[in-house]
Amino acid sequence: MDWGTELWDQFEVLERHTQWGLDLLDKYVKFVKERVEVEQAYAKQLRSLVKKYLPKKPTKDDPEVKFSQQQSFVQLLQEVNDFAGQRELVAESLGVRVCLELAKYSQEMKQERKMHFQEGRRAQQQLENGFKQLESSKRKFERDCREAEKAAHTAERLDQDINATKADVEKAKQQAHLRNHMAEESKNEYAAQLQRFNRDQAHFYFSQMPQIFDKLQDMDERRATRLGAGYGLLAEAELQVVPIIGKCLEGMKVAAESVDAKNDSQVLIELHKSGFARPGDLEFEDFSQVMNRVPSDSSLGTPDSRPELRAAPNRSRAKRWPFGKKNKTVVTEDFSHLPPEQQRKRLQQQLEERNRELQKEEDQREALKKMKDVYEKTPQMGDPASLEPRIAETLGNIERLKLEVQKYEAWLAEAESRVLSNRGDSLSRHTRPPDPPATAPPDSSSSSNNSGSQENKESSEEPPSEEGQDTPIYTEFDEDFEEPASPIGQCVAIYHFEGSSEGTVSMSEGEDLSLMEEDKGDGWTRVRRKQGAEGYVPTSYLRVTLN
Repeated sequence: MDWGTELWDQFEVLERHTQWGLDLLDKYVKFVKERVEVEQAYAKQLRSLVKKYLPKKPTKDDPEVKFSQQQSFVQLLQEVNDFAGQRELVAESLGVRVCLELAKYSQEMKQERKMHFQEGRRAQQQLENGFKQLESSKRKFERDCREAEKAAHTAERLDQDINATKADVEKAKQQAHLRNHMAEESKNEYAAQLQRFNRDQAHFYFSQMPQIFDKLQDMDERRATRLGAGYGLLAEAELQVVPIIGKCLEGMKVAAESVDAKNDSQVLIELHKSGFARPGDLEFEDFSQVMNRVPSDSSLGTPDSRPELRAAPNRSRAKRWPFGKKNKTVVTEDFSHLPPEQQRKRLQQQLEERNRELQKEEDQREALKKMKDVYEKTPQMGDPASLEPRIAETLGNIERLKLEVQKYEAWLAEAESRVLSNRGDSLSRHTRPPDPPATAPPDSSSSSNNSGSQENKESSEEPPSEEGQDTPIYTEFDEDFEEPASPIGQCVAIYHFEGSSEGTVSMSEGEDLSLMEEDKGDGWTRVRRKQGAEGYVPTSYLRVTLN
């Protein structure tokens, strides 16, 4: 079914319908334009939001970037920024493929529609003009017939009138004959005009207008098809970015799963561990000794009878962390203003940077030497003397960097010795558990137990020293190692321990060990190292996991 056959008489209907179709096309283009503006505004707001919360100038020295929480947040912001970029791609795709192309297509459709309707109106005008000519010839034929009939009646009347002269009768007959002739010509002209009009009308209704209506139908169907494809571009633009958006969302999920609370706690320790030894116990200042003296008459009026009380207020007391008030820090080149552990790390960083710079300068020196050799062998490529200033500058930089490396190595060695000494003092004073009692075998005398308990009592009253590690821990450790046993669990060394006493074994901080025997309440645990060495270590130095 086509418009030319079924809607041959609905010219105005087709005119309204095609105009409505073009208006709908323009309406959709306007909708997409506003959609593009929404997407662009959304992407712009997302980018502004990301810019607001991203670190201004992230540097490698910024402590916050070392925490997984901050790294995940930055990664999350970057994924949101990439998501905003995908929204911009959607807006760009819709703007080009829908707004520009459909708007251009709409203009083409309007021009084509205008051409078809102009052709139809010209055909209608031609048909109307033919009909007017037909009507004109018809009226003329009618008029000439009436005039011929009237002339015939007049001639007949005069012919019968006896009073009329022969001349009048002849004149009347001639007039009647002329009118008859004119009527005959009008009849022929009317017949020819009618035949022409019927032919033009048939051509108009059966050929010319159906062709125009068919062209309008084809145009409207093409417009509708293109509009439907434009509808699909909305989904297509979204589908094109779905994989990337999916990766953005997956990246956000990965960022969320990358938060490691334990690692952040360890990072905080590494960043701010000072390396200072913990303060020792305060000594008891006994002010009651003078009060307990027996009063005498000679001491009542003596102003110097209580020298200890007078000296006590003037006794100097060191400020103790965390109660001491921090002084203003003066930054030094060797970072001695920092705590020992932080000083060691900063010196290590500076040393690594100097070594990298030194390696770079040495590589540049080698490159300049090779270039100089090439210039000497092939003078047309360049003057070897022109490289001398750069070579000299490179050598100067190398010497300077070597001196700086030596300087930082010396400072680093000193800082590491401070860290080790402070760690040893701290462990021996607070962290190292008391030596286990020297328990005797089942057949030993009770005196050995009494002596052991006495030693423990004395050790609890006085802070243990490093020399205490040289005394035997268990006198019968070797008997425990006679039969090899399988591990009952795993453990990790939290601190370094120097097993210098008999029956103990050394371990390094972070070392994985096999648990051979649990702590029996004496503060010591039996472990085995990967190298095969087996012995006792302080239980408080371990993080234990049983099988």
